[in-house]
Amino acid sequence: MARAMAAEPCPCGYGRAYPACCGRWHAGEPAPDAQALMCSRYSAYVLGLADYLLATWHPDTRPAAGELGLEDAPGARTVWLGLEVKSHAVTGADAAEVEFVARFRIGGGRAQRLAERSRFERIDGRWYYRDGDHA
Repeated sequence: MARAMAAEPCPCGYGRAYPACCGRWHAGEPAPDAQALMCSRYSAYVLGLADYLLATWHPDTRPAAGELGLEDAPGARTVWLGLEVKSHAVTGADAAEVEFVARFRIGGGRAQRLAERSRFERIDGRWYYRDGDHA
């Protein structure tokens, strides 16, 4: 799916072409900060990149591959509608938090919002999603 996005705007909504935005993180370049990683993870959900999501999840809290929530029930396809980053705060030498709202629709239902304050940790120069609290 990612290759087909070469000329398309990135799903994260920052207005850049996918390869110059989240595409480079999906290709293996380390995200420079927690906010970039969070945006790339949103884009990975949009694009169904389960391997990327697992690779960027902190090893202490990483779920099993089948627990990512990417598998839709019949007739209940998740459509991601947009991302808004509310704040990004460095909380330690290798720690940060990102507050965001992601909008989505399941099947033909009403739009919903996922609001979260996510915690990230940098290990050996790479950022990982640790966990988060729903707002």
